[in-house]
Amino acid sequence: MTGESSSEVLTSRLGYLLKHAYLRLTEASTQALAPFGIDGRELAVLAVLATQYPLSQLEAAGRLGIDRTTMVALLDTLETKGLVERHRSAQDRRRNTVQLTPTGQDCLRRAEQAREEMEQRFLAPLPPSDADRLIHALQTIVTTPKNPGL
Repeated sequence: MTGESSSEVLTSRLGYLLKHAYLRLTEASTQALAPFGIDGRELAVLAVLATQYPLSQLEAAGRLGIDRTTMVALLDTLETKGLVERHRSAQDRRRNTVQLTPTGQDCLRRAEQAREEMEQRFLAPLPPSDADRLIHALQTIVTTPKNPGL
């Protein structure tokens, strides 16, 4: 380790690199989504709810990997913004289903386009093949079951 500057020590560490890439991506995402009045988590909820059939609050939370309480708070916010609406399930009156409103569908379409453009700008320093490999590598890491030893 002698001879390495402190920045070289840090920029060779995966955790440091992932954290700072995430911080930059979050900042860019916040700016890209600001005109639509939503943040990245809310966009993810809208995307999950844009399915062929209405999802229950619990199903949506499961797909997003978040707890019930957080999901309820996110849906409350999106409902206040007029982007989603809850309905009692016709099959099970004890559960609520959630759907995008027409305003929510329009917001999702426009915000997704802004997100895609932001991601292209974010990845622009990389050659396209490297950007594709990075995304594929991260997908592999995220979708591979956790090693119990970690």
